[in-house]
Amino acid sequence: MKMITSVEEFESVIQTGTVLVDFFATWCGPCKMLSPVLEELNEEMNGKATIVKVDVDELGDIAAKYRIMSIPALFVFKDGELKEKVVGFQPKPALTKLIERNL
Repeated sequence: MKMITSVEEFESVIQTGTVLVDFFATWCGPCKMLSPVLEELNEEMNGKATIVKVDVDELGDIAAKYRIMSIPALFVFKDGELKEKVVGFQPKPALTKLIERNL
């Protein structure tokens, strides 16, 4: 799972295919709970979708652009277009469905 480190990298990554973006912070408890679930999902998606992480403290410009008020916030982009978003910890089956709806 890739950690996004710049606005330019973020914009580039979301342009192609289905991308699940995990907006998180290192101090966030539910974010920490979600991380291993996303790691598993990333392996299972095996190239069908890309999963990336954005630290809202490091990349506040992106968080502001998408009005992230609560974390974890999970946004699904398809070829650069925001398709769906959910906030809070999500179990793996729910995340699988979220991605598969947008493939």
